[in-house]
Amino acid sequence: MAERLPTKLDGVALIEPVVHGDERGFMLESYSREEWRRHGVEVDFVQHNHSRSRRGTLRGIHFQTEPGQAKLVRCARGEILDVAVDLRRGSPTFGRWEAHRLDDVRHRQLFLPVGFGHGFAVLSEEADVAYQVSSLYDPATESGIAWDDPDVGVDWEVDDPLLSERDKKAPRLSEIADDLPF
Repeated sequence: MAERLPTKLDGVALIEPVVHGDERGFMLESYSREEWRRHGVEVDFVQHNHSRSRRGTLRGIHFQTEPGQAKLVRCARGEILDVAVDLRRGSPTFGRWEAHRLDDVRHRQLFLPVGFGHGFAVLSEEADVAYQVSSLYDPATESGIAWDDPDVGVDWEVDDPLLSERDKKAPRLSEIADDLPF
């Protein structure tokens, strides 16, 4: 059975699956609805995404406003620093973050419920990130906060990150906090 590991933010789940390996390679269950429900994650995922990025790429901090979007993230190849930021205005941990290394060795996965921003930085030469989401992508509800917002203070473990234009221009959390739907 997979093991749920400790996290700092309420609702975030870090799961380490059982990996069956031998000289041929390995096999693991990357998702089992019943297993995840046993760990308190009851979400119907409706879309599966896959991205490939090179070392130093930083993607985030992203979220969908309506209806919100839960994510289950894993790194299928390489290593990333995966970051969750609490954007739930009534939460005692609003604006706080936590990060976990996800890689193709331990195969840990990070679950972020609705109300969290998500981002990751690539630590290996290249990384494939696969993630399931609870709502379909809708560019009209796409949003984000600045990856380098000093009030949030994420330590990305990457110098001089490669960023999209969107991420370079994202607002600080304080600029959009009153408009967050969570």
